[in-house]
Amino acid sequence: MENVFKYYEFSTFFLDNSGSFSGNEISYSELNDTHFLIFEKIKETYNLYVSRYRHKKDIGQHSPEILELLVENYDKSIPEHRLAIKQYVD
Repeated sequence: MENVFKYYEFSTFFLDNSGSFSGNEISYSELNDTHFLIFEKIKETYNLYVSRYRHKKDIGQHSPEILELLVENYDKSIPEHRLAIKQYVD
């Protein structure tokens, strides 16, 4: 997973204080000024979301305006999971 995080320039993981991710750790990659991909880390698994925030600084501090689950239990070896990211960044 580290390669995925580096390749798509995800932030380091930090604790969610907004309640949107149940206090789990999250990491984000910026799509534009208001839209982000977010990985939520739950123990050893990851969920991938697309989200919209007013400002990047709101991530993990305030609830997103839009939050859509793209992939539950992300596995980089599954082509459909990899395509879920590529459809947003390519």
